[in-house]
Amino acid sequence: MFRNALCSTAIVTILSVSAAFADVTPEEVWENWQAMSTSTGQDMTVGGSVRNGDTLEVTDIVVTQKDPMGGSASVSFDKLSFKDNGDGTVTVLMPESYPMSMAFPPEADGNGPGSMKLLVSQPGMTITASGTSTETSYEFLAPAAAITLQEVTDASGTVLKTKADLAMTEASGKYVVHRDGDMTSLDTAFAVKSLSLNVEGQDPEGSGKGTGTLSLADVTMTMKGNVLDPDVMENMAVALNSGFTMDMGIGFGAMSMSVDAVDATGPTKFTLGATDGSLNLALDKERMNYGLGLTGAKLVVSGPEIPFPQVEVGLGEFAFNVLVPVSKSDEPQAFAYLTKVVDLTSSEDIWGMFDPAGTLSREPVTLVLDVKGTGRWYEDITDPNFDFESVEMPGELDTLDLTLLQAKAAGADVAANGGLTFDNSDTVTYGGAPKPMGKITVNIKGVQALIDNLIAMGILTDDDAMGFRMVLAMYARPGAGADELVSELEFKDGGFFANGQQVW
Repeated sequence: MFRNALCSTAIVTILSVSAAFADVTPEEVWENWQAMSTSTGQDMTVGGSVRNGDTLEVTDIVVTQKDPMGGSASVSFDKLSFKDNGDGTVTVLMPESYPMSMAFPPEADGNGPGSMKLLVSQPGMTITASGTSTETSYEFLAPAAAITLQEVTDASGTVLKTKADLAMTEASGKYVVHRDGDMTSLDTAFAVKSLSLNVEGQDPEGSGKGTGTLSLADVTMTMKGNVLDPDVMENMAVALNSGFTMDMGIGFGAMSMSVDAVDATGPTKFTLGATDGSLNLALDKERMNYGLGLTGAKLVVSGPEIPFPQVEVGLGEFAFNVLVPVSKSDEPQAFAYLTKVVDLTSSEDIWGMFDPAGTLSREPVTLVLDVKGTGRWYEDITDPNFDFESVEMPGELDTLDLTLLQAKAAGADVAANGGLTFDNSDTVTYGGAPKPMGKITVNIKGVQALIDNLIAMGILTDDDAMGFRMVLAMYARPGAGADELVSELEFKDGGFFANGQQVW
């Protein structure tokens, strides 16, 4: 379903971008539109076209995009008009509304949606294209736009009791398109003042039903990239080495989401709010970079399976980012991984389930893993024929920098940083793994007090605590303050050392 949703979105995007191909005449705009559609693997049929004064009118246009998995999406226009403004620009007039349909590939279990019909509305939308046939600037402004679900069926063709609509206000954008042979470069900026989604549905096999809403403020999107012909894009490894690139970023302000559902067990409610968020995706022949972030989030959940009225969870910041090289290389390439959960809080009802006496500190929880390094693949991992299981070692690790590993909770704080290098020519010293060299420093605060509290709560026995404390004594030394420990873990000379003492 997700793949087909992208398919239909691509059609709308390309239709808009294609309108940007403006030279000095409406005919050239229309010709470039058709060329762009064909180059992206779409099928287009046209009823006819006629020049009416300064305007070229094209009627009965249908654009279809097929999914390799068996799905498809199509959009239809009764008429498109390309008006020569007499100043080197062309205004593209689109219908105030037009239909879109989607067919989803069958799923293995026979479930899932079968088809979907949508109506796109954009009253008052203005489009202006300027430039040349090789580099064109395109601007649009839509006071309001909406997508309404008209019908959705399941895999058997039964119409489902589902309603949905997506509305946007004050949408604006600009595209700059440059064509060079088989390659098209795109530079896009898009903004929406507000976006809202409403969904309502009913379980076709039971009495369950539910509603959902999503609202976003100040949505922005930027995208740069190079697009190649469809035959090249069929093999991503070939496409990347031929110049395909994509760099996309999405940001938004205040967000709110809610879900209300009712089934045989009773009502369930879910709400999520956040101050702002972001999403980024970049891909080229060197690397793939994906990340997302959310700040100022609050989650509230209630339902029949929750043992108290509701669960409340707060989050100061969440971040995730991964950078991975995607092509084979003779030289080390950069990679990175970040997961960050900062100031996670929960309602007292949750704490009270395992700590009713309030023995543990209720301070916010923070978890961070931030690593960087270098390595290389032996093969292009984007090649459809590449199989990770067919090779014993698909790549090698050269360096690993631990920027921060932190766990802060219940009054304790453990943080580590450092760096390692790896000798891939030596896989004997450490039992088949590349030989590491380097040092990791670990700072530990409040762990002794936490152990005492866990004993008081009955979670740890004195014997269990003694084992933990013996391990700490072996691998750590006293730090600068009370209940602070420091451990320097080092790989050198083929051995492993803790605070200068060889462990093995």
